[in-house]
Amino acid sequence: MIKIDDYIPIVGQSTIDEIRMLAAKMAGRRVQHINSTAVGGGVAEILNRMVPLLNELGINAGWDLIKGGQDFYSVTKKFHNALHGRPEAIDQRDFDIFMEVSRQNIAKLDTSSDIVFVHDPQPIALVEKKKENKWLWRCHIDVSSPNQKVWKFLLDFIVKYDSAVFSAPGFSQKLPIRQFLISPSIDPLSDKNKDLPQEVIDGVLNKYEIVRDKPIITQISRFDYLKDPLGVIEAYSQVKRYIDCQLILAGGTASDDPEGQKVLDEVLEKAGSDKDIHILLLPQNDIEVNALQRASDIIIQKSIKEGFGLTVAEALWKAKPVVASSVGGISLQIRHKYSGLLCHSIEGAAFAIKQLLHSPDYAKKLGANGREHIKNNFLLTRHIKEYILLFLSLYHPEDVVNL
Repeated sequence: MIKIDDYIPIVGQSTIDEIRMLAAKMAGRRVQHINSTAVGGGVAEILNRMVPLLNELGINAGWDLIKGGQDFYSVTKKFHNALHGRPEAIDQRDFDIFMEVSRQNIAKLDTSSDIVFVHDPQPIALVEKKKENKWLWRCHIDVSSPNQKVWKFLLDFIVKYDSAVFSAPGFSQKLPIRQFLISPSIDPLSDKNKDLPQEVIDGVLNKYEIVRDKPIITQISRFDYLKDPLGVIEAYSQVKRYIDCQLILAGGTASDDPEGQKVLDEVLEKAGSDKDIHILLLPQNDIEVNALQRASDIIIQKSIKEGFGLTVAEALWKAKPVVASSVGGISLQIRHKYSGLLCHSIEGAAFAIKQLLHSPDYAKKLGANGREHIKNNFLLTRHIKEYILLFLSLYHPEDVVNL
C-alpha cells in the first residue's frame, strides 16, 4: 500500500508537510465520493489511488457506486455524447429512464456523510437527498458547447449543489453556485506510471508479438468515437506512405459505456489485414499499458472532445513526445512546440508525427519538457491538496483565502 510519504522523493518534503497540515483541519470529517463505475476511465482510476491516501491523512473518505442497467447506461452515454456537442436523438423516454433509475439509487444510497462528492452526470440526481450536509458536483467532461436540452435538464440538479468543479477554464458555465477549477492528475507511483525494468517492457512486446524493428506510434484509450481511433488509423496510413512504422491501438471499455464494442468492431474492420496495426484489448492491465507507452516512439491522442486526457499526462510523465488534439484539458498539458505538438486534423496529426520521426533530438526535448510540466502541475499530490482546500472552503472560507 502506497503511503503519502512515498511521494517525498518526487515532490519534496515541504509539499507533503503542507498536505498534512491542511488535512488536519478536516480531521474526522466524512467525505463520500459517488460515481457510476469502479473500473474503466479516469474517474475510477483517480479515486482508486486517492481515497486510501485521504484516509491515511485522517479524512474519513469513502467511495460508493450507483447502480444502473443497460437502458440507463445507454441513456447516459447519449447524454455524454450530447454534452460534448455530438448530435444525439434524445427524447422524453430517455429522461424518464434516467429519472427512474435515479429514484432507485436515491432510495438505496446512504448520503449522510459530511460532504457528498458526486462525479459526472450519471449520479447527479442524488442531490435530491441533500439535507444539512455539503454537496459537490464534479464534472470531468468537456461541456464547453453542450446540447442545451440535456444541459438544461442537468442544470435543475446542478443548482442544488453547494459548488461545482470543472477540469478546464473553458468548461465553466454560468451558474448561481460557486465554481472551482481543479484539473485531474496521475499517480507517479501507480502500476501505470512507475518505472519499469527493461525486461518487463520486452516481455509485454513479446507477448503481443510486437517487434521493435520500426518506429512505434501508440494511442492508449477506450474504444470510443470521441477518441477517434478511426482517425488515428488514417493518420498512421498517411505517415506510412513516407516512413515505415507501426501503430498500437490499446485500451478497453468502461462498464458504463455500452458503445465500446461497436467502436472496436469498426476499428478492426478499418485496420483490415495490415500486420503493422496492433489492436489490443487491455482491460485494467496497467503494467502492460505502462510498458507499451515506454516502448513507443510517439504517443498520439487524437480526441475529438476530451475532458482532460490522462493518457497524455501519463505519456509526458514518461518523457515521451506526444501528438494530441487541441481540445479540452489537453491544451493545459501541452504547450505547442514546447511540451508536445498539438493538432487540429488527421492531416495535422500525420504531419506532426512525421516531423518527430524525422527529428529525434527535437522529439526527445519535447518529452523532457513535458515530464517537467506534469511533475509541476498534474501529479496526485497537487490534486489531493486542491481537493482538501475545496473541502475546507465549504466550512472555513477564510482559511482558504489566507492560504
